[in-house]
Amino acid sequence: MTTTEADQVTPDTVESVEPADHAHGVHGYHKQKDEHLKRLRRIEGQIRGLQRMVDEDVYCIDILTQVSASTKALQSFALQLLEEHLRHCVADAATHGGDLDAKVEEATKAIGRMLRT
Repeated sequence: MTTTEADQVTPDTVESVEPADHAHGVHGYHKQKDEHLKRLRRIEGQIRGLQRMVDEDVYCIDILTQVSASTKALQSFALQLLEEHLRHCVADAATHGGDLDAKVEEATKAIGRMLRT
């Protein structure tokens, strides 16, 4: 499948993305994608550190401290992603006539899942 130049999204056009583009990979986190990937790699390193700690029979409280730090890092990442979703996807639905109720419900369910963890 090929795309024409008119179909390609550039950094200049991200602000004016129509809701249909969400299915094509343009999401609220698009502008911070590299930053998010860097953050996730750091979290991945923390998880690998946990594996290493267990393998090396590190004191359980020290491992639990690292688990807590990893959990907080993931929660912080999730909160940032949620904020970007609200600012981009929900706001886009509100300003461009998308299904605002569906986007709000989707965000509400995501918040509920986050609160259960």
